[in-house]
Amino acid sequence: MAKDVIIACDFPSAVDTLNFLDRFPSGEKPFVKIGMELFYSSGPEIVRELKRRGHKIFLDLKLHDIPNTVRKTMQVVTKLDIDMTNVHAAGTIEMMRAALEGLTRDDGTRPLLIAVTQLTSTSEERMQKELLIGASINDTIVHYAKNAHEAGLDGVVCSPLEAGMVKNACGAAFQTVTPGIRFADSAADDQVRITTPARAREIGSDYIVVGRPITAADDPVAAWRRCRKDFLNL
Repeated sequence: MAKDVIIACDFPSAVDTLNFLDRFPSGEKPFVKIGMELFYSSGPEIVRELKRRGHKIFLDLKLHDIPNTVRKTMQVVTKLDIDMTNVHAAGTIEMMRAALEGLTRDDGTRPLLIAVTQLTSTSEERMQKELLIGASINDTIVHYAKNAHEAGLDGVVCSPLEAGMVKNACGAAFQTVTPGIRFADSAADDQVRITTPARAREIGSDYIVVGRPITAADDPVAAWRRCRKDFLNL
């Protein structure tokens, strides 16, 4: 898949999600993220409906469990014909390999599989004080990325600020999917490691995940187009 902007459809229901996407012209089908809030409220059917409508889907469930449970869960997830999904890198290399095994279909095809390094709401101070991780946040993210690469995953979720160092450590083909995107004139909300779409492109993001700057905009379609223009340098 080419670089793209992924809209985080963090809505409480399928109705809210479909009403939002109905605002887009029929010829424009944004890549969308379905996270825990929407999936837990609406179930697999929202995935199937959005696929029927022609959207690419990042199913963002951040699996983190024992390897066997993750493997079996991915065997279910892969039947939904999604385009991307994820696990937590903290689940270990063994767990990530099990996820990859479960996600791979009998014909060898599978969605992209990426691993969450550290959430963009997590600062270095919180990581060290509350999670007792003594390394710097940059070193931790690069180490988690290397583990994901060793496990055979396609990339990681990190903040755009770390995308370049992940590429340097794991190679240009290793995908970086980066939330924490805000326009220069947007509020930071609860994110702490953030940057603009244009800067994310310059640093090395392959995909940017954008929520409230698009979904809460007065004109979401215009905001999405602006984001794509800035990120893809259109």
